[in-house]
Amino acid sequence: MQDEPRPDELVKAVADFLRNDIAPQISGHAGFKLRVAINALDLVTRQLTLAGESDAAELHRLTMLLGVNGTLDGLNHDLAEGIRSGNLDLDSPGLKEHLWQTTLAKLEVDQPNYAAYKRETE
Repeated sequence: MQDEPRPDELVKAVADFLRNDIAPQISGHAGFKLRVAINALDLVTRQLTLAGESDAAELHRLTMLLGVNGTLDGLNHDLAEGIRSGNLDLDSPGLKEHLWQTTLAKLEVDQPNYAAYKRETE
């Protein structure tokens, strides 16, 4: 669907309104709760804008690593089972890189201002 505004734009607009117009007027515990809500909206915005690309990249890496096609959830289950059974470990070609790239993608959504993430991506 090509309707405007997109969901990520709507969520960002609400977060910006709360951050810029409402937050300066609220303090104490209510202000803290408002900042938590704004952070949650920011997280949802990042999920909406980044999830498609990072999920596709993760699916591609898993397909290459495991040598089979499947869904993202199914291949992650297979990966976990391979690690649990000992068939895959950090010496398995591509596993370490896959885990690293998946971690960075998750941090990009969850904690993009995390110092270690910034250091690794700059």
